[in-house]
Amino acid sequence: MKDIKVIIAAHKNYQMPEDEMYVPLHVGAEGKFDDDGNPLELGYIKDNTGDNISEKNSEFCELTGLYWAWKNLKSEYIGLVHYRRHFVMKRKGDKWDKVANKKFIDYEFEKHGVDVILPKPRNYFIETNYSQYVHAHHTEDLDTTKAIIEELYPEYLDSWNAVMESTKGHRFNMFIMKYDLFCNYMEWLFGILFELEKRLDISDYTDNDKRVFGFVAERLLDVWIDTNMIDYLELPVEFMENENWIKKGGKFLKRKFLGKSEKNVSHVE
Repeated sequence: MKDIKVIIAAHKNYQMPEDEMYVPLHVGAEGKFDDDGNPLELGYIKDNTGDNISEKNSEFCELTGLYWAWKNLKSEYIGLVHYRRHFVMKRKGDKWDKVANKKFIDYEFEKHGVDVILPKPRNYFIETNYSQYVHAHHTEDLDTTKAIIEELYPEYLDSWNAVMESTKGHRFNMFIMKYDLFCNYMEWLFGILFELEKRLDISDYTDNDKRVFGFVAERLLDVWIDTNMIDYLELPVEFMENENWIKKGGKFLKRKFLGKSEKNVSHVE
């Protein structure tokens, strides 16, 4: 069976799958203290150990966990899920019984002969990836990202344009991929995001919009996948708590037709 490690990005205690594949990781651990003034202990590995960017968590979201995995974790396959959002197996039962385990993921890789697993895509139908983003956040986030790609990675520009014009996209910064591809993606992704960090002035952004680098990364994954022509398998993802889809849909429509008065609730943790 393959050596597979999937970090679970978490910032609080939560029920965790017990399968050996999973590595619960306290993201944004730097500077977090309990009521007695001691470093906050969740019982998980912390993302402020080893080579890390834990202090950037309020802007980079779960990407501080991905960076930690890149610099500190070695495995044949590496992936990321969220404490409340998991890849699931296609069978009935309690939500937690459906969470994908190592045996299932190993089988799926072997059966389909791919090197990457992604969540099933989100389809906005009446919005492109570009318009959906700018209705919820700031236009300059994506426009500056495009400029960086033009300068540093021009071979990715055609895919960027295609992804921005599409109504579908893989979200949540979730994936499981072969280690060499993971390292390649991390080098490319953080090369863009760290340059974006230098160029964007987010001092007047809301706390939600300051999570810009996590949001932008969600859009970059498909650009990297498409440019490198990487075959992948899509698996369903389940949120482990009840979601109010009527409320979420209403906010989506308000953003499209009334502007950004209703701010986007992040797809990233």
